[in-house]
Amino acid sequence: MDADDTGQLHWRDLSVDVRAALAGRLAGLWGAPTDEAAFDSLATDKQQALLLLLRRIEQKDLWHVVRKVTNVYGEGGVGMSFDAWPVVHSTLKRRSDFTSWFANHRDTTGGFYERGRGRGVLHFLYVDKPDQPRAWAVHFDLYSPVHSLASVLNHVRHEALGGLTPDWRAIKTALSDTA
Repeated sequence: MDADDTGQLHWRDLSVDVRAALAGRLAGLWGAPTDEAAFDSLATDKQQALLLLLRRIEQKDLWHVVRKVTNVYGEGGVGMSFDAWPVVHSTLKRRSDFTSWFANHRDTTGGFYERGRGRGVLHFLYVDKPDQPRAWAVHFDLYSPVHSLASVLNHVRHEALGGLTPDWRAIKTALSDTA
């Protein structure tokens, strides 16, 4: 179930499949005692971002690497931070539909870009810190820097140089345009 711009969703309104996928991954988010309380306390933009990420990561058969969602954002970018199972790096590294080319940021250790689509692409990033577990995040880039020359130019123009950080509405449109 999706909300439009007018309202917030509630856990009880989500499909059984969505609740099952999120089960055990939201409790503790911003101090919420349960998955339901965590989801219901999210602002609409964060709920929509989480649902877009869940849907796309499930389509890529990668949701199993997400252990616990630790942050979600849906305005000024669409993404989430998460605790990962140890297999995430090796899983992404061996997949032909992800690449590490151009996937690192200045403030990260490494990352992986989704291949095969020009818009609404997943971008996984990680940071290694001494004596701490690897910190993972995933967000959507509106344009892919690894898909085609046109998408590279759009990425550089709008996101890298232009500072565009698409909201959940822009990402939802990009995903539906390229479905």
